Amino acid sequence: MPGDLLDLIAGERAGAISASVEALVEADRVAPGTALPPVRRLARHLGVSPTTVAAAYRDLQLRGLVTASGRRGTRIASRPPPLQRGQTPVPEGLRDLTTGNPDIDLLPDLSLALQSLQPRQRLYGEPAHNQTLRQLAAADLAGEGVPPDSLLVVGGALDGIERALVARLRPGDRVAVEDPGYPVIHDLLLTLGLVPEPLPVDDRGYLPEALEAALRGPLAAVIGTPRAQNPSGAALDEQRARELRGLLDARGDVLVIEDDHAGPVAGTPLASLWSTARERWAFMRSVSKSLGPDLRLGVMAGDSQTISRVENRQQLGAGWVSHLLQGLVVALWTDVEVERLLQRAAEAYTERRSALIHALAEHGVAAHGRSGFNVWIPVPDEQAAVRRLLDAGWAVAPGERFRHHSPPGIRVSVGSLLPAEAPRLARALALSAERPARTRSA
Repeated sequence: MPGDLLDLIAGERAGAISASVEALVEADRVAPGTALPPVRRLARHLGVSPTTVAAAYRDLQLRGLVTASGRRGTRIASRPPPLQRGQTPVPEGLRDLTTGNPDIDLLPDLSLALQSLQPRQRLYGEPAHNQTLRQLAAADLAGEGVPPDSLLVVGGALDGIERALVARLRPGDRVAVEDPGYPVIHDLLLTLGLVPEPLPVDDRGYLPEALEAALRGPLAAVIGTPRAQNPSGAALDEQRARELRGLLDARGDVLVIEDDHAGPVAGTPLASLWSTARERWAFMRSVSKSLGPDLRLGVMAGDSQTISRVENRQQLGAGWVSHLLQGLVVALWTDVEVERLLQRAAEAYTERRSALIHALAEHGVAAHGRSGFNVWIPVPDEQAAVRRLLDAGWAVAPGERFRHHSPPGIRVSVGSLLPAEAPRLARALALSAERPARTRSA
């Protein structure tokens, strides 16, 4: 262990010690994977009790800054959660394909739905859920093979995922995540003190052999995206879902969380991982991609115990999701014109993905995107590809923040990409994806 790290950590109380380590991480003065000093050695160096240092390390682990690995000791997390979050602004004049947003022209007009509402004041002690919303959601889920017997309204898909994890897991538990996958999920796990276990995905979701291997170990949960996977656009089909269900059925104690964030605009039918053998499960469906990101509302189905724990915890905090939002979603879900719009949106996103993938194929460039809002393009050098595209007037997302062990790539969000733009973007992408020229060796 580097002796200077021992000298860099300071503090007489647990809070001060953990703050000292956090400051080192924030300043990039300690690399991911670096081992922290053993508890007793640091305690002697600081002149405090081992209990104080252990409490500091436990606090760091709960906030996802370090991981405890038994004999390997406590180490800086491989990718600590962001201490300051914010999206890098795209320079003016560039075509922004970085966000993953839906097309605003394919979202319903909220003003019309708001005019149809007849809101009233709600008081403490009234039912937390709009019963019409519950009935509509239950019928929708049941029609796609997801049991709606235990149902809860939450503040979006990520809110539900966090609540399910807190209800069922403990710090240090291992959770399978998609690789490449949505980085916020990874950051959330670290913040909760959980250990992400990245597993590879292809166009049809988790690779069965990778999940099978992970299930042989102490895996506590699996988080999966049944369709519109971010960033790859992967979507489970029934054959792959059946394979994965067979593996998961042997471990009924594993919590299975599905994030169906795109729902009706994903562009592919739902193939769920739910089965009758599942003891612990949660299924999220958000309205953010279909009705608008500012509608912070999702529906969560699950086993009765998980839903009960989540609901009890919700009542102690937020209490309920605003009835104004719930009523607005009901108005949108029961509007025939909105139903037609969602169908057009699903068709438009499919057309946009397909146009780009086919245009890239004409240049010999492989790309992935069976569903959703994104196309994933493998490249040999992410940064070089992103820079070349910027020079050509296109802003795309480098794949590094989505990846753990998977090969490099870039993510192109096609939510607002018109099919007529695809050939020009494909030409720029084909040039940007070429391996940079290098000088010959001596």
